[in-house]
Amino acid sequence: MQADTNLIKRCKKQDSTAQKVIYNKYAGLFFGICLRYMKNAMDAEDALIESFYKIFSKIDQFKEEGSFEGWMKRIVINECLMKIRKSNNLNLHVDIDNAFNIGEDAQIESNLNFNELMELIDELPTGYRTVFNLYVLEGFKHREIAEILGISINTSKSQLILAKKKLREFYKKKQNIKIS
Repeated sequence: MQADTNLIKRCKKQDSTAQKVIYNKYAGLFFGICLRYMKNAMDAEDALIESFYKIFSKIDQFKEEGSFEGWMKRIVINECLMKIRKSNNLNLHVDIDNAFNIGEDAQIESNLNFNELMELIDELPTGYRTVFNLYVLEGFKHREIAEILGISINTSKSQLILAKKKLREFYKKKQNIKIS
């Protein structure tokens, strides 16, 4: 933490060497986050670059009252969400009739590895993928997701349920292709 504190102070003075150290330390982690939200690597790279620009230009706003990584991560996620909103690709709707009709046998096999899961998540429509990422991977509550995305709590819940249902469908389809 002492090393980060020193780097943060140097970054606040626009020290490009310190900025490069911060970038090199966190770029891989944050690029992975961007990839989860964006549809392709080029859009993820754009989001990452914009995120670091905002991090370094707004670093004076970091009050050192929490995790620096957490503060930066919030900027990265917000940047991804802004890019999704700008592309008008965040079509969220409530499909109550289908959302709660999942059934009891709705368990995905535990032998699904991380990369396979990420591939399945990437196939989700943008709205489903966004809510799934925020809730499951980032740990946001439905109330927070609703505030961030400007939707109702019920829409957030519906999107998550539908995302899980769609993931199950993708998984079953993938298993049938492997068996055949």
